[in-house]
Amino acid sequence: MRCPCLSGDTFETCCAPLLAAEATAPTAERLMRSRFTAFAVGDAPYLLRSWHPSTRPRDLELDTDIRWTRLDILETEAGGPFDTSGIVSFEAFYREGGVQASMKERSRFVREDRMWSYVDGAPVE
Repeated sequence: MRCPCLSGDTFETCCAPLLAAEATAPTAERLMRSRFTAFAVGDAPYLLRSWHPSTRPRDLELDTDIRWTRLDILETEAGGPFDTSGIVSFEAFYREGGVQASMKERSRFVREDRMWSYVDGAPVE
């Protein structure tokens, strides 16, 4: 099965090990891709685990009427294996009630103790 993040790899070799806590994302972009996959497969516990404690909500309920279909990475700033912070701008496409739409966001990530976390995001016009 192709990975929902559209990296070109299979789910088993791409995002599945991250969602199963068998591996950690080496870059901010890989964490962004795995978080998109978690939305696509409905894995709220992974989304919470990969969210920085300073901004993480107490709980997270995913909207089951939304089907995430495609992720386009628009731009990355830093966020490499040796950086301590990074930004990933993306467009995520979804279907809701038979209507296709998308959202653009500029997400901030931090790397602490060799682990990337999502901090927050701002909409992009």
